[in-house]
Amino acid sequence: MKISSQLSDESVLREIGGRLARLRLDRNLTQAQLALQAGVSKSTLERLESGAVAARLSAFIRIARQLGVVDRFDILLPEPIPSPVEQLKWHGKQRQRASTVQPVKASRSHAKPWQWGDKP
Repeated sequence: MKISSQLSDESVLREIGGRLARLRLDRNLTQAQLALQAGVSKSTLERLESGAVAARLSAFIRIARQLGVVDRFDILLPEPIPSPVEQLKWHGKQRQRASTVQPVKASRSHAKPWQWGDKP
């Protein structure tokens, strides 16, 4: 199954868990062996593989590291590269916070709304 934004959170968790289980089995590891190598409890791995509940992200990373798929996270979350205009705007500094968008003020807020038959 392809993971997409149309899937529910539960479906995504089940698919990720199933993929982890298949990777583990491809490497001929038991849940107990992988959990020990990753430094997580067997029950955490069981929950993660079943997709029943989201485990802590650090546990997911440790398991992925043991399965040799951490390098693929770059595909999931590529490093954002600012455009050349943004680089000039920020003078090489990293942006620290989001800016608030100022509401556009209506220039004719006191004018009555246009109706059919009115002249522009």
